[in-house]
Amino acid sequence: MGVTKTDLFTEKQNQMAVMAKAFGHPARIAIIEHLLKTNSCITNDFVSEFGLAQATISQHLKELKGLGIVKGNVEGTSMCYCIDSEVWSKVQENFESLFAKFDCERSC
Repeated sequence: MGVTKTDLFTEKQNQMAVMAKAFGHPARIAIIEHLLKTNSCITNDFVSEFGLAQATISQHLKELKGLGIVKGNVEGTSMCYCIDSEVWSKVQENFESLFAKFDCERSC
């Protein structure tokens, strides 16, 4: 989305579009699901779990961190990742409110 066009939409719509990027690749969805299941994980665990290159995993984690959904803490020589509960709650709230607007009785 062009930088000059985002002002045509509400702040919430722009935030949701940014957060939706997290779900734009199956590897990121798998990472999120894994973190939701395990609560925290280091990069090498993702590599062995998914069979993707470490650089690929790192790129997806960078994207998720940039979106704020995932945060990382240094533990010794490794980086341990987890879901940012505050951001995740906001994502969940925004998408639930969007899905709740659909009335299946009025569908076309």
